[in-house]
Amino acid sequence: MAETPAPGHNGGPPLEEDPDAAWRLWVWKRAKKRAWAAPPEIALRRLARAEELGMSYREYTLEILERGRYL
Repeated sequence: MAETPAPGHNGGPPLEEDPDAAWRLWVWKRAKKRAWAAPPEIALRRLARAEELGMSYREYTLEILERGRYL
């Protein structure tokens, strides 16, 4: 028989610590850092193209990372 939730409880899953949370956070930070790192030649080319399109370098790079293709 399931326990009845206490008043004010939404009946959702318990908020227990995930044993793999630290690992996933480390992997996510590493992947994010590697995705934004670009050799100087590529960064300069992206910056020039972003300026042609009237975008910032960050916006242009984000479009490349999200869509997987150049604008």
